[in-house]
Amino acid sequence: MDITGRTVFIPGATSGIGRAFAIALAERGNTVIVGGRRRERIDAIRRDHPAIDGVVIDTADPDSVARAAAEVIRRHPDLDVLVTMAGVMAAEDWRSPGGFVANAERTVTTNLLGPIRLIGAFIEHLLAQPDATIVTVSSGLAFAPLRPTPSYNATKAAIHMLSESLRLQYAETSVGVVELVPPSVQTDLMPGHAENPQAQPLDDFIAEVMAILEGDPDVREVLVERVEFLRHGEARGDYDEVVRTLNRTDPHAAR
Repeated sequence: MDITGRTVFIPGATSGIGRAFAIALAERGNTVIVGGRRRERIDAIRRDHPAIDGVVIDTADPDSVARAAAEVIRRHPDLDVLVTMAGVMAAEDWRSPGGFVANAERTVTTNLLGPIRLIGAFIEHLLAQPDATIVTVSSGLAFAPLRPTPSYNATKAAIHMLSESLRLQYAETSVGVVELVPPSVQTDLMPGHAENPQAQPLDDFIAEVMAILEGDPDVREVLVERVEFLRHGEARGDYDEVVRTLNRTDPHAAR
């Protein structure tokens, strides 16, 4: 993925990793459009970074996705990168009958159906571009489970396999698929997580991501050093120890 001279839409970019990634891409001369549910957050980003455009979008609402896609393509017909960033994470107790279902449904809707709807809304346009990229966002927890967040773990594992599958389907087209795999990063994804000393500082994570993208335009998975422990446990043969360590040391040990 060449990260210069691109036109990039990032729904879920009004906070956390999405916002920092959007700013980093804009600083490198890309045209960046951020998306989010809250107009005031979009306006705040645009005040601080006038070159960044923004649209209101709720990826849990199919009609909102369709409207936003039409608006983004109308205003930026050279759009050639879609980053499916939006996500939620919450603790669940699956030992409580029925108590986890509402949160699980919300997590699946946002983390899995959201990216599916986004890709569905933009794929015709992206396939018509000479060089386009879909960036999916999974997690280290796609490869080793964190005990308190079953639905989050499952949706991120699904995003990983979706990424692998789409890469096969788009192999003979102009669309590439890049999977961003964050470790634990200091954001507000869960309460108190932005202050978690065991999580990677957000600026450090973004700097490492940008260095990987700049150093390897053909990268398929963007893996910062901190996520390698989770990503490759099964291949190394120490998966059980990875799971024990993950769940012993940090209740919020990966994004």
